[in-house]
Amino acid sequence: MKKGEIYEGTIERFDFPDKGFIELPEGKIGVKHGLPGQKVRVMINKKRGGRCEGRILEVLERSSLESAETPCPHFGSCGGCVYQTIPYKEQLKIKEQQVKALLDGVCEDYEFEGILPSPAEAEYRNKMEFSFGDEYKEGPLALGMHKRGSFYDVVTTTECRIVNPDFCNILKAVKDYFENLGTGFYKKMQHTGYLRHLLVRRAVKTGEIMVALVTTTQEDVDLKPFTEMLLELPLNGRIVGILHIFNDSLADVVKSDRTDILYGQDYFYEELLGMKFKISPFSFFQTNSLGAEVLYETVRRYVGETKDKVVFDLYSGTGTIAQMIAPVAKKVVGVEIVKEAVDAAKENTRLNGLENCEFIDGDVLKVIDELPDKPDLIILDPPRDGIHPKALGKIIDFGVDRLVYVSCKPTSLARDLVVLQERGYKVEKACCVDMFPSTANVETIMMLERKAR
Repeated sequence: MKKGEIYEGTIERFDFPDKGFIELPEGKIGVKHGLPGQKVRVMINKKRGGRCEGRILEVLERSSLESAETPCPHFGSCGGCVYQTIPYKEQLKIKEQQVKALLDGVCEDYEFEGILPSPAEAEYRNKMEFSFGDEYKEGPLALGMHKRGSFYDVVTTTECRIVNPDFCNILKAVKDYFENLGTGFYKKMQHTGYLRHLLVRRAVKTGEIMVALVTTTQEDVDLKPFTEMLLELPLNGRIVGILHIFNDSLADVVKSDRTDILYGQDYFYEELLGMKFKISPFSFFQTNSLGAEVLYETVRRYVGETKDKVVFDLYSGTGTIAQMIAPVAKKVVGVEIVKEAVDAAKENTRLNGLENCEFIDGDVLKVIDELPDKPDLIILDPPRDGIHPKALGKIIDFGVDRLVYVSCKPTSLARDLVVLQERGYKVEKACCVDMFPSTANVETIMMLERKAR
């Protein structure tokens, strides 16, 4: 097989998160953005050693898993969803099989409890980061998600199925507003332009909405009419804050050099399992509120008895897990690197009347040696890349009898499990919670116990 050659075949194996494999007499080809069972025409675009990767040119035959209809008009061009054409029960089976295959590769003799579905299959996301751009070079202004496989092109997603219609109405109004003004977007290669991102967060339970426009400082635009336009929109929820975030960094990420409040406040409230949570623009909070209730109920079950125990919640975000555990624990200590998330966590404990939670601002790797308390149990909920190897070693050195690991990327979890098992822990049970219907992502929860010495 050589670069540029074209082959046809059926995607048989399908690995997490979005990697299919075609087996041919000439060799094996890895492909992204396909579906298991699809017959496709692919062109070899990468070859490293004996491995070949191909780009799908055409789907010749649909997968037997696919339904006749495509619920979202943006599916295929938008890079957000993978499984829109597959019924939800089949999506769950695919994710369950993918995660179990990863865990079976590194674990033996454990109980796999399968996958728990999201309570909502559509309109479940409470946060979206939309990008400004164009759908093709020098085309009209676009606002939405990146086109599948593209770093530059943007698809305007005014009919997205995984968010409340409020998101789509806000997106369309913002795009039309700046298009009518003739305002340009930030061009990443030239580092010129004004509009970068639109961040929208909407609570499922309270209906409170926060909108943040992210721009460079290269232009001075009067945003008072923009604010008034947003407040006049007919929405299901209620806008409680409109922010202007200035970002002149070269990286294509939503971050703040400075934030101005154009209207209201720079936070909103969501409710989970009878508790209230204050959420700020950049603080981590699970993007599926109803699914988070399933996730945290499962974590609570895996944690088990906590009476008279000190619990560490590492990578604690806004302190959601910590506060779920606090009522039945002696003390909970949360560690989180994002300062505003720690501030929100402290505020949340006051809102919920909890006096046995302590939250520390800092990197787990650097802070963990300075903690005065010694844990009886540790909960881990790290970012997608998993736990820094040195931090993982320090966590293991505490020698707690039980660890509960929550992971949004099972490949990172599998890597960390190798070390945990080498250092004396045994995986007892695991399950998945689908927090991201129609996409390739899934949460995994695992309970480990220290083997008797």
